[in-house]
Amino acid sequence: MAQDFNGKVVVITGGASGMGAATAGLFAESGARVFIIDRNADLAQTMASALSVEAIVGDVSQSAFCESAIARAAAGGRIDALVNAAGIIIRANGLDTSDEDWQRTLNVNVSGVFYMCRAAIRQMKTQAPNADGARGAIVNFGSIWGELSGKGALAYAASKGAVHQITRTFAIEHARDGIRVNAVCPGEVDTPMLRTAGRTVPLTDAQAAEMGERVVPMGRLAQPVEIARMVRFLCSPEASYITGAMHYVDAGYSAV
Repeated sequence: MAQDFNGKVVVITGGASGMGAATAGLFAESGARVFIIDRNADLAQTMASALSVEAIVGDVSQSAFCESAIARAAAGGRIDALVNAAGIIIRANGLDTSDEDWQRTLNVNVSGVFYMCRAAIRQMKTQAPNADGARGAIVNFGSIWGELSGKGALAYAASKGAVHQITRTFAIEHARDGIRVNAVCPGEVDTPMLRTAGRTVPLTDAQAAEMGERVVPMGRLAQPVEIARMVRFLCSPEASYITGAMHYVDAGYSAV
């Protein structure tokens, strides 16, 4: 099967919750040896146990940690896929965004993606190619806000725009190395981050359903696994001719 990852090594940042956890679950079901990276130690260990994967605890905004995490995952000789799902959101318009919030958003959402990509690509370049010439695949989590933007989360939108450019540039630079780099750009997804981050009171089920009905052409929020399926596809041989592309999984939001 083209999406059989038996024996493959997959690293997923932000893998302890939301879309990262859903992605980890799909890869584990497909036979991969999965490493989830998260700074929340308790949540990471709990999720790793639940999914029968391995946890690496640390902060992707730290370059040295990213290098060590990739080295640990590649101890067996290779990394086949990296998924950068870690991210934060600050809900504030531009004038209300503090220096601290601006910098923290860039540190996690932009620097974290760059550090992890750089470390993984260095490793992948040393690996023997598969039968189809591939040495590895990377999927970064961008966002519809990285292209369309939207008021009320300027730092987040700017950071995701940067992720899209990191994706395109690494893809161009390493296309001849057999390393594919793509981004998945979700719309509104029913995750803990959407429900709680930057909100004084978490969204209720009814409020989440109302949001989906109001803003999404299909009339509902996505479930994390619906995004994870695209990530798994992009890491598989079925996507062998796809690199440097932004893949919208947004139920038509970006077409409006």
